[in-house]
Amino acid sequence: MTPFIKKKEIKKDWILINAQNLAVGRLASYISIVLRGKNKPTFNPHMDNGDFVIVTNTDKIKFTGKKFKNKKYFRHTGHPGGIKETSPQILHEKNKSNEILKLAVKRMLPSGVLGKKQLGNLKIYSGENHPHNTQNPKIIDFSKLNKKNFVR
Repeated sequence: MTPFIKKKEIKKDWILINAQNLAVGRLASYISIVLRGKNKPTFNPHMDNGDFVIVTNTDKIKFTGKKFKNKKYFRHTGHPGGIKETSPQILHEKNKSNEILKLAVKRMLPSGVLGKKQLGNLKIYSGENHPHNTQNPKIIDFSKLNKKNFVR
């Protein structure tokens, strides 16, 4: 039986990941697991007991295969005929490389209030610098976890 944890007992850690030359989907999958708290033994699907995640160097993130040019992101404005499409290449050209990773993680989290709150625990920066040094984040070398995570 899983013990229920109270809100006061939740301990949130800070995790730092350098996204340089990492595969987008694999990184987004790992980040969504950490944001939800599924890597902890105290996971409850109705509570936000995940950690804070800081991702740097998202402007140097990679796709495998031809996904950088061929992958499409769709959204709808809500009006008739209002479907809009974009690709990772277009987002990268507009210096919105943070949105590529954010869209991938957002679609792996549950939709609703809890998913939006968990997505708020994700901090994405396109450069090497971030303002969260005072939280003493734990550095995760994601490329060492599996050789497929690193794109050459």
